[in-house]
Amino acid sequence: MCRKSLPNNHCEGAPPGNYGNYGYASSGYNACEEENDRLTESLRSKVTAIKSLSIEIGHEVKNQNKLLAEMDSQFDSTTGFLGKTMGRLKILSRGSQTKLLCYMMLFSLFVFFVIYWIIKLR
Repeated sequence: MCRKSLPNNHCEGAPPGNYGNYGYASSGYNACEEENDRLTESLRSKVTAIKSLSIEIGHEVKNQNKLLAEMDSQFDSTTGFLGKTMGRLKILSRGSQTKLLCYMMLFSLFVFFVIYWIIKLR
């Protein structure tokens, strides 16, 4: 990399003597310019890659936020549904329909065991 702060305005890798414009040797100046151009292109390609990566990250974040918002609304509706169901079960348990509630619970357990048994046989 070329630096103007080197002693006697020398560029790294530039041979001493025959200084042209700006105090650099003509061949050393060209070497420094080529190196600077190469480094500039390398930096430009890295910046472009980082830019495209950050744009992709932004799109992914927007999609994830949309998904989270949908999940939040679904959880809210499910919570409301479960709350209403629990309220109805409490009403059933308070009344004289305790026998009906027991039958419902036994039927639910039977269905769960049948489903478990079917899944286990596969």
